[in-house]
Amino acid sequence: MASIRPLQASDLEAWVRLRNALWPSHSGDELREDAERMLGGDATPYLKIQTFVAEDEDGLCGFLEASLRGNAEGCATSPVGYIEGWYVIPNLRGEGVGGALVAAAEAWARNEGCTEMGSDAHADNEGSRKAHKALGYKEKRPVVHFHKSL
Repeated sequence: MASIRPLQASDLEAWVRLRNALWPSHSGDELREDAERMLGGDATPYLKIQTFVAEDEDGLCGFLEASLRGNAEGCATSPVGYIEGWYVIPNLRGEGVGGALVAAAEAWARNEGCTEMGSDAHADNEGSRKAHKALGYKEKRPVVHFHKSL
C-alpha cells in the first residue's frame, strides 16, 4: 500500500507529471506554473489549499489537491473543504490509494473547521463518479458550465 503525506517541494517534477495525466488538455507549462504557485503558498482563488501525495516503492503514484472554499455547490456551511483534483495511476486504482488520499484531505478539512466536503466530476467520468460514491459522496444535480469568447 502507498503511504500518504503532504506534498513537499522535492515532489514537484513527479507531481507535475501526475497533474498532466489528470488534465491532459492543459499545457504542461500552465500546470507547472500552477503547481509552483501552490507550492509557494498562493491559494488564489481559494481560502487555502493543501496537496497530499501517495507514494509507493516506485515513487509518487497519486495526488489529491484539496482547498477551503467560501462555498460549494450542494454544501450549506462555510468554509467547505473541496476536492479540486484527484488522481491515482491506473494500475493502483481500486487498491485503496484514492480512498486514503480522500481520508487525508477530509481530516485536513475537519482540522480547518469544515463540516462538509465537496467535489465535482465531469458527468461522463463514470470512474470518478463511482469512486466518489464508494467513499460516501452523494451526487447532486449535474452542472453545466458555459463559456463564450469575446
